[in-house]
Amino acid sequence: DSNTHRHLTEFVGLDFEMPIAEHYSEVMDVLDRLFVSMFTGLNARCAAELAAVNEQYEFAPLRFAPVTPRLTFEEGVAMLAAAGVEVDPLGDLSTEAERALGKLVAEKLGVDFYILHRYPAAARPFYTMPCADDARYSCSFDVFIRGEEIISGAQRVHDAALLEARALECGVVPDTIRGYLDAFKFGATPHGGLGVGLERVVMLFAGLDNIRKTSMFP
Repeated sequence: DSNTHRHLTEFVGLDFEMPIAEHYSEVMDVLDRLFVSMFTGLNARCAAELAAVNEQYEFAPLRFAPVTPRLTFEEGVAMLAAAGVEVDPLGDLSTEAERALGKLVAEKLGVDFYILHRYPAAARPFYTMPCADDARYSCSFDVFIRGEEIISGAQRVHDAALLEARALECGVVPDTIRGYLDAFKFGATPHGGLGVGLERVVMLFAGLDNIRKTSMFP
């Protein structure tokens, strides 16, 4: 359903996949440097444009740190529980819970941009790598601006046998994706990546209330 304040039927997407040497935190390191550089550059080079937007739609400048704060999903659940917001510790966060957590992070850490990682495996696709120390959790992350998600990413399962086993566990019939599964039998390095819709980034960076204000022809 694209009929929401933050979805478009067509959008400009930024996606990347990269090899991982040791840990999925390497993917978060890259996205951290990328978006801090983007935000810094927007403030430095687009001050006149941002001022023009601010005259029509007044907004507070985005608060972000030189190194983006990272919370585990468990830490986020604990913060919500302490504030009286109950969520399933091994499920996904609702939109309302995400917004509540965004407010808590803003109050406690003074930033509007942060990363939540190590999501429950049950809340992620079958091709997401489980955590080596606890298979209830996964090597995955979401990134938020002002309490709204802009990025989902993860380390992908690169081992063909584990990938097929995970598909079965998640109710995916292997023969329906046989070409995808067989491709990994040729060998694949550990890898991960992410996807982000850039109109949503602009909407939240500029504190707008609707993503259609960021697209010439929504």
